[in-house]
Amino acid sequence: MMRAAAESDKELVRDNILVYVTQVPALLRSQLGECLKTIIYADYPEQWPRLLDWVKYNLQNQQIYGALFVCRIPLILFQNFVFRFKSDEERTPVTRIVAETFPLLLNIFSGLIQIENPSLEIAELMKLKCRIFWSSIYLDIPKQLYDINLFNAWIVSERPVPVEGQPMDPELRKSWGWWEVKKWTVQILNRLFIRFGDPKANLFSQMFQTSYAGRILEGYLNLLNTIRVGGYLPDRVINLLLKQQVSLYPSTLIHCICSISMKSMYNLLLPGLDVLLFEIVFPLMCFNDSDQKLWEEDHPHEYVRKGYNIVEDLYSPRTASMDFVNELVQKRGKENLPKFVQFVVGIFRRYSILSSSASCYDEAPAEHKPYRRKDGAMLAVGALCDKLKQTDHYKSELEHMLVQHIFPEFNSPAGHLRAKNNFRKALHSVVSGMRDPDLPVRVDSVFALRSFVEACEDLNEIRPILPQLLDEFFKLMNEVENEDLVFTLETIVDKFGEEMAPYAFGLCQNLAAAFWRCLNTSEASDDLDDMGALAAVGCLRAISTTILESVSSLPQLFVEIEPTILPILQKMLTSDGQGLN
Repeated sequence: MMRAAAESDKELVRDNILVYVTQVPALLRSQLGECLKTIIYADYPEQWPRLLDWVKYNLQNQQIYGALFVCRIPLILFQNFVFRFKSDEERTPVTRIVAETFPLLLNIFSGLIQIENPSLEIAELMKLKCRIFWSSIYLDIPKQLYDINLFNAWIVSERPVPVEGQPMDPELRKSWGWWEVKKWTVQILNRLFIRFGDPKANLFSQMFQTSYAGRILEGYLNLLNTIRVGGYLPDRVINLLLKQQVSLYPSTLIHCICSISMKSMYNLLLPGLDVLLFEIVFPLMCFNDSDQKLWEEDHPHEYVRKGYNIVEDLYSPRTASMDFVNELVQKRGKENLPKFVQFVVGIFRRYSILSSSASCYDEAPAEHKPYRRKDGAMLAVGALCDKLKQTDHYKSELEHMLVQHIFPEFNSPAGHLRAKNNFRKALHSVVSGMRDPDLPVRVDSVFALRSFVEACEDLNEIRPILPQLLDEFFKLMNEVENEDLVFTLETIVDKFGEEMAPYAFGLCQNLAAAFWRCLNTSEASDDLDDMGALAAVGCLRAISTTILESVSSLPQLFVEIEPTILPILQKMLTSDGQGLN
């Protein structure tokens, strides 16, 4: 009796939650979506067979948004979490949803793309449709989509993003409805290219390569050309158009980069490659207005955080452009490396000529100030450093280039140029950079110091200034929570070994203080995956595996260090500290 009552209650909830999906505000709808995930995962299809009928009925009537919203949820659950572990028979819920809803979805989509001057509500419907398709193909392509006509209907959309109505605020603009549609469209095409990009895989892949790959590439290049003519593309869209996709397939390169590797696609890319490389990709590598604003108007800590954040790199157009250039010179270096190096050297020479006159920084118009292009040129050299060192013709010229074009920037009036090159300068320049008035320069100097210490064969160059280095180092750790700072400290301690004994107590105290500071920041943000948590873990690693090991033959130091270490050990043995273990 109780069980029957419970089942009737569940049925009442299931029936009514669908009614309210389209009636509540967006914030509450997202909460209902989470509830639906739980219910669908537990009850569909056995206990809730009418769900699919509800979706199909409403796709053909007036509740299209609600039907789209609900339709995507079972696809997410069954495709992304359990689909890959199930037999063909157990995949029936997904294949049935695709088979019975996609023809209806296509009719809706065909009607939407024919609407002139569509509203943002139409963009929201199209975004939901894209997300349904994305959820359907993320781990595998349903067999129903191998139908050529059905497949063609889903990917032919090339609707341009409306110019009118775009928000002026940058944060609102990048998440504007029509740019969200474009973002999801590009993600879908990238995923399809991963699945079907190799023409040797099967007959469908051959068809895809013949009929679609070139069209997709052309569409990508047209979108990227928006940047060249001064138009707007969101950073995430640029990144998706260019960059290596780090997700389920971390070693798989997306369309533009793949096109470099595949001869047939490279031939299609070749006629416009110079425009793409020099007028679109390279400018993305240069210091820009957004960087300038972040450097000057916002807190410098935010500039540092964005510059050394792994997650930020995944979405950065600058990182994507560096990946593109790297792939180009690695796979097609014979015809592209010489002209790209010549291009970079030309920027260096022009900069040297202009910088000899007063017009370089003050009188030149902003768009012609050469320091931004030189910034990109220096970034390009850094990105291609390994390739240049492996090529005899360029290896012998690197030192001369550094001396003539890079070292002078330690005194540049442009702070971002001072920040770029400390890793290649003599020790006194690196140490001077650690006292620079701009925080990003000080941070880059410490990171550069690690490379210098690793390469240094004669420690006598560093030994006399070691106390000074450590002092500057801990001043910076008091300002910035960053794991890379700790890496540099570990490198110094590892290099000097037992010579660090006189500094062991001070190192432990400073690292312990940094640990508590980082941990408090992480706990305050309720996010143990943030930069503060990573830095806290780095402090623990430096104490345990570096400092204590370096003085392991000096047990008398342990008594001195114990009061500092013991509270940390006690913290780590509690439930609160388990997140860092």
